[in-house]
Amino acid sequence: MSGHSKWATIKRKKGAADAKRGKVFTKLIREIATAARLGGGDPTGNPRLRLVMDKARAANMPQDNIERAIQKGVGGGEGEAFEEVVYEGYGPGGTAILLRALTDNRNRTVGEIRHVLSRYGANLGSSGCVAYLFEKRGLLSFDPEGLDADGLLEAALEAGAADVVEGRESFEVVTASGDLDAVRATLEARGFASANAEVSMEPSTTVKLEGEQAKSMLELADALDDLDDVQGVYANFDISDEEMARLA
Repeated sequence: MSGHSKWATIKRKKGAADAKRGKVFTKLIREIATAARLGGGDPTGNPRLRLVMDKARAANMPQDNIERAIQKGVGGGEGEAFEEVVYEGYGPGGTAILLRALTDNRNRTVGEIRHVLSRYGANLGSSGCVAYLFEKRGLLSFDPEGLDADGLLEAALEAGAADVVEGRESFEVVTASGDLDAVRATLEARGFASANAEVSMEPSTTVKLEGEQAKSMLELADALDDLDDVQGVYANFDISDEEMARLA
């Protein structure tokens, strides 16, 4: 499992009790509204909306907030229409960084991202500079406590998953991005309910980081994730379990 996946898992685990829950809700509302605007307000026919609604419920967002965000997206409420923008750059140790943002002001967003990157000796690159190093994949995360790992592996492969990766913090079932819904439904029917489901950008190669570079990369990832406009932070760093535990 790449260092990015480990960091993402740790971030998810602390997210439900995070003091910045209001910020988490803000990001989810934008995502719900955008998904509804692009694919309609019925989650049964809009996989992207269904996925982010599940994420919102996992974060304990009230149903009223979810419904208002959907109505906002389909035109039933006032508010801005956010556009999706991808930013690319380089982080500590030459790591590749890919950011997915939803913004109503590109100038503000790129300025905030540049500022955060510069604080950690990182920099923004041109479009396409690192995107080729990432592939869109579906990820299902499972809590290892009490998990029948062999059963999950067998069920996942039978369901058409591409891989199952065991980590200290979680088991990750990897799928083609378009197969995520079908694999999740099959696994749930077999008694394997995922703790988290998302479409992620997974790196094809990784850069091993240690010491100060590892510390800076994790701090940079957190700082970028803390920006209101940034919806996804993806990077190809690899940090060992021992180093990750020391830094945590």
